[in-house]
Amino acid sequence: MAVSPTSRKSVTISIVSHGQQALILPLLEQLNCLSSAWVDKIVLTVNVPEASLVTGQHDGLPIEWIQNQSPKGFGANHNAAFEHCRTDWFLILNPDIRFDADVLHPLLAQAGADTGVLTTRIVEPGKRLPEPHRAMLTPCELWGRHRPGYQAPAHPAWIPGMFMLFNAAAYRQIGGFDTRYHMYCEDFDICARLRLSGWQIQVLEDLRILHEAQRASRRNWRHLSWHFASFLRLWRSDAFWRYRAMCARPN
Repeated sequence: MAVSPTSRKSVTISIVSHGQQALILPLLEQLNCLSSAWVDKIVLTVNVPEASLVTGQHDGLPIEWIQNQSPKGFGANHNAAFEHCRTDWFLILNPDIRFDADVLHPLLAQAGADTGVLTTRIVEPGKRLPEPHRAMLTPCELWGRHRPGYQAPAHPAWIPGMFMLFNAAAYRQIGGFDTRYHMYCEDFDICARLRLSGWQIQVLEDLRILHEAQRASRRNWRHLSWHFASFLRLWRSDAFWRYRAMCARPN
């Protein structure tokens, strides 16, 4: 169900901190200044012990605070945050995302009736063009995307987990993230299951947000091993093969 562009407090935001207070505080400031009219509350999950971030409110922006007794994975944290969602839309947001304008209102205003998840285009510091759209996540695509002549798809097969604005009804219908994945492929998997359930992925091409990328997997062997394990799980999954067949069919 699409949300009217005049609807207020339509979004619950989930942010997970892994000792990232320095990243999260400026993000909260930007959300409060630019998008507070559309935010019902922020569910802030502290996944590893750190100095207290923010409780109660942040300049009037309501915050619910979850302190994990032991660390959880990406999907488990956001699924737990979704239990606090009472709005039509549920936004998953990385601590290292930055805004220079409100994007929530345009996203809500242009959401289709069958939209399961929305996003903007993502730009990284020092780059003029946004990140290319993601193709089907196969071994050949992973190998080819960094080679000369690679052509990104005109429409994404999936969108990355740094900024995913879910239709809450769609998220609830498919049961949220598959928590068996760890550190990678959760975003591809949930997009695949949404599409297989009849929901659409929608990207507003004229909207931009900045991603101050924190690429732990490129410098941490344990994270890299989690990535490989997630790839193997994905490529053995029924959802992957059904979605690949669906995308291969002519329109």
